[in-house]
Amino acid sequence: MKFTPEKYTIEDRPHEPFIDVHEIENFLERPRPSKERIDEIIRKSISKKRLSLPEVADLLNADDPSSVEQIKAGAMKLKEAVYGNRIVLFAPLYVGNKCINNCQYCGFRVSNKDAVRHTLNHDDLIQEVMALEDNGQKRLILVYGEHPMYDADFIADSVRTVYKVKRGNGEIRRVNINAAPLDHEGFKKVKEAGIGTYQIFQETYHPGIYKKFHPSGKKADYNNRLTSLDRAQDVKLDDVGIGALFGLYDWKFEVMALVRHTNHLEACYNIGPHTISFPRIKDALNVNLDQDYSVSDEDFTRLVAILRLAVPYTGLILTARENAALRKEVMRFGVSQIDGGTKIEIGAYAAAKADQHIDKEQFMINDDRSLNEVINELLDNDYLPSFCTACYRLGRTGEHFMEFSVPGFIKRFCSPNAILTLAEYLVDYAPEETAEKGWKVIEKNISELNGHANVPELRSRIEKIKAGERDLYF
Repeated sequence: MKFTPEKYTIEDRPHEPFIDVHEIENFLERPRPSKERIDEIIRKSISKKRLSLPEVADLLNADDPSSVEQIKAGAMKLKEAVYGNRIVLFAPLYVGNKCINNCQYCGFRVSNKDAVRHTLNHDDLIQEVMALEDNGQKRLILVYGEHPMYDADFIADSVRTVYKVKRGNGEIRRVNINAAPLDHEGFKKVKEAGIGTYQIFQETYHPGIYKKFHPSGKKADYNNRLTSLDRAQDVKLDDVGIGALFGLYDWKFEVMALVRHTNHLEACYNIGPHTISFPRIKDALNVNLDQDYSVSDEDFTRLVAILRLAVPYTGLILTARENAALRKEVMRFGVSQIDGGTKIEIGAYAAAKADQHIDKEQFMINDDRSLNEVINELLDNDYLPSFCTACYRLGRTGEHFMEFSVPGFIKRFCSPNAILTLAEYLVDYAPEETAEKGWKVIEKNISELNGHANVPELRSRIEKIKAGERDLYF
């Protein structure tokens, strides 16, 4: 599906900056739209068409209570159409916190002399992965500080190590990366190691604000970071994630810029981001920032709903930075991936298993529930927890999520595969109470497939899982 680029003051060209601050601000100065205009935009989104920047600006400017509810309802309807009731689960694994940058909001910054610097060695990494596998995790994102030590060879080696770790029936089937921008050769190396998504967050898309918060280090180069994922596309690493750290600048500007970044990738490479992340600033060691641009829970919920409508096919990631109650609320309006059982201190997963305590972290998390507690709540709220990695391993990636472009994809592939991964979890890791809930949810979801999937074969594979087979998928 070819994306027709919008006409901007800055034309999209590979490796060239594309953010025009004045253009975005002008869009945001549009008057509050009518109810009819909002209806028109939501209908376009529900038909799974990408929204233009003026349309996104209209949603952002629709701040009266009735319009906000109208937008949330549209986002819920769109999410159901594109993703069904699945919520994909993952865990972050911090590999090292050495850093040469001085980001003013981060506990890892080079000027923070109280930060305890540590990098997992080969054996440490194996211990962390085994602890994660013992909890039932199948999908990880490896996180690295920005330091010369964490180059492409180091990242690729750690990815290969993670994939080799097998613990009983446990294994990690997808490793995503959050690390510094690489050059072409670097992106090629990590792609060859079999990574999933490579995430690079711009933090803030406003050049002036960016300079304020990134005074030194390689990360101080705004344009290099802004266009870094273009290099990934050049070497066919087309599975990339973008994000902004909300609270550094006006949240409406950042939402517009995330959509503009999406437009840039689609215009230049015909492939948008696989995921968009929208973490809010949280307390960190020796960090004391002003609250000029803090994002309220109400506005945070709005921005998630608007992002869902703006980019129907893109995965939206919500992390344990947010508390459990807010995560439950926001999932209704567009989130498709969450982490569970999260620990962000270096070495914390293995330490927890050994009943040790580590308290040095990049920032504070607000949902410290175990993976099973998160799964329990998902089941109670009629979600289908999923650890599925089938599409990536079968090559069902590319221009957009296939469920966006292929009718019936969810019920033929996504829901059955989610069911199979949940069945694995229930057999291998779930306490009795969770297992009882989980099998009921599986039966309910099978009954709703309505002939769209090979239900007899699905049931046959579930029985194979109960008998000991693993990693079955459609």
